[in-house]
Amino acid sequence: MSETTAAASSSDLMVDLIISLDGYASAEGWPGWWGLEGPEYLAWLGQEGEKGYTFLFGANTYRLMSAMSEEAAAGGSGFSDDEGASLTGLAAVPKVVFSSTLQAPLTWPNSKLVAGDAVEAVTEMKRTGTGPLSTLGSLSLCRSLLAAGLVDRFRVVVFPVITGRTGRERIYDGYPDVKLEMVDSRTFDGRLQLLEYVPTVLSGPPGSSTS
Repeated sequence: MSETTAAASSSDLMVDLIISLDGYASAEGWPGWWGLEGPEYLAWLGQEGEKGYTFLFGANTYRLMSAMSEEAAAGGSGFSDDEGASLTGLAAVPKVVFSSTLQAPLTWPNSKLVAGDAVEAVTEMKRTGTGPLSTLGSLSLCRSLLAAGLVDRFRVVVFPVITGRTGRERIYDGYPDVKLEMVDSRTFDGRLQLLEYVPTVLSGPPGSSTS
């Protein structure tokens, strides 16, 4: 399965999410990565950061992540060493931010603002082969790009927690029906499960006249 993943096109778009077992992106009062990041997972994150992705953001995630990156760079922020390194490293990578409310120029280094339609812009980015693309957070953006059929890879890292009482940001609400073909999987640190798929958006349940 890893060979299939390696063969992905240089202009592929990946939706990349971390989730609790019950499908939340975060949880109130819990630390980053639900406190379960380990050396294998962190090493893999470092390797992923070297693959030349252009990261796609919505406005809310951009505001949050840019502020956190600036805070981590200033020191004394309370982030762990691993969290701080991950956040400050994002300043150096290319980022495209889709927003009608933010104003150029953006203050986070290497960030380009696109005020127009995200689906149209990403379609053009894929057509012109600007390099591998990946979302970062930005749940509404991910949903729009998936529904438009633009997503080539759908990857989640499942953290073994259920945050039914404290969970925030339900990931799959509003999604279309999607068939997923697994192309890669692995386990980090004996507890985190990576699952990577090729998604196919369906117009109805499989086997129905609308699928």
